[in-house]
Amino acid sequence: MSPAGTAYAGEQIYEPLTASVRSALAAAVLDRAAPQARFASTFEQTDWMADMAARLPSRHKPTPFERSEFLQMARYEAQRAGLDPHLVLGLIEVESNFRRHAISSAGARGYMQVMPFWTRLIGDGEPSGLFDARTNLRYGCVILRHYLDMERGDLFRALGRYNGSLGRPEYPNLVLAAWKRWTYSKEGAIRQVSAPAPAVASSSPSGVGPTASLR
Repeated sequence: MSPAGTAYAGEQIYEPLTASVRSALAAAVLDRAAPQARFASTFEQTDWMADMAARLPSRHKPTPFERSEFLQMARYEAQRAGLDPHLVLGLIEVESNFRRHAISSAGARGYMQVMPFWTRLIGDGEPSGLFDARTNLRYGCVILRHYLDMERGDLFRALGRYNGSLGRPEYPNLVLAAWKRWTYSKEGAIRQVSAPAPAVASSSPSGVGPTASLR
């Protein structure tokens, strides 16, 4: 085991990209707007952050600041890519268990276990950047979005591509189970206020929801 700890990840497989796809992915990776995650209300933001922070492993995220910063980035990058933030958190749990410097036996790096070849394809060519939290989350979310688009919304196949295990059920089912564990429950939050809570917009604009059925 490496000092940073090995990870579960398989190996994202290099596949040639058309010039237009490569350009679009590169633009998506390089945009560095300030990470401002979307919430339906201030109350939802406070409640969601507290709920998610309590679930993070304290060993890898020991301080409130670290937990808050990570969750803001993860939610922002997921929303930016049109993904449910809870799906992304579940995937991170399976891939690296929230270890920023995790390295898999295949060489994938960081929270979302991104293969270094992606930095040459659509980034600055510096694999070491994949240990930067926001950079890793950006790459991971952009890549998963790319695979979802490639598979026309088929989450099972997209997750298989992400893990390098296309067609096998083990990895997609692990991520689905983790996704359900991470899904935010609004019911507890609603009980804490006297007035009805405001409607919460779907956090999965792509239509990929936590009840998706995987083969």
